[in-house]
Amino acid sequence: MNHGMFITFEGPEGAGKTTVLGMLREYLEEQGFKVLLTREPGGIPIAEQIREVILSTLNTKMDPRTEALLYAAARRQHLVEKVIPALEKGCIVLCDRFIDSSLAYQGYARGLGINEVSTINEFAIEGLWPDATFYYDIDPEVGLKRISSNSGREVNRLDSENLEFHHKVKEGYMELINRYRGRFHIINAEKELPLVFEQTKTKLIDILNRKMI
Repeated sequence: MNHGMFITFEGPEGAGKTTVLGMLREYLEEQGFKVLLTREPGGIPIAEQIREVILSTLNTKMDPRTEALLYAAARRQHLVEKVIPALEKGCIVLCDRFIDSSLAYQGYARGLGINEVSTINEFAIEGLWPDATFYYDIDPEVGLKRISSNSGREVNRLDSENLEFHHKVKEGYMELINRYRGRFHIINAEKELPLVFEQTKTKLIDILNRKMI
């Protein structure tokens, strides 16, 4: 079976990874790669419906454990319906957020515990961890300022959290990078978009070349 590669993209709110992902897909397709670009939560109808519940600004009473379980449920359906079939066809799957978001946001920032949230998600993913993860590093104040100035961006429930929460999210990601050093690749997301794209492209091509050796 020609198994593809599963590459995930993480970072605090406003890091700009979604924009870079669109550019990256276009570049890889021009190079002749089979590429699937998707996102979490979402990517398929069932998971998109769960996304609406999780991120709705109306659902301010949502319990952190409920939030964590909903993310895991959306993740499971997304994997079995879209990601795994694409990998089995040899695609490079570029996923905007995956399990590390749950570990950083719910596990660390919400205080549920990284290990506890990891256990929930390991049940959902059945061992399908990313081959590589790009982390877009940005100061929370800079990221939130970008969001407020971008009228076309989706504003969700997590964007409205206080600054302390967003700092905890970044701390959570730093903890994950320390745990999974071999998987994470750090991108300076505070630079201009063309430079951020070049950083990403260069590192990803290196990863793909090493896989082909």
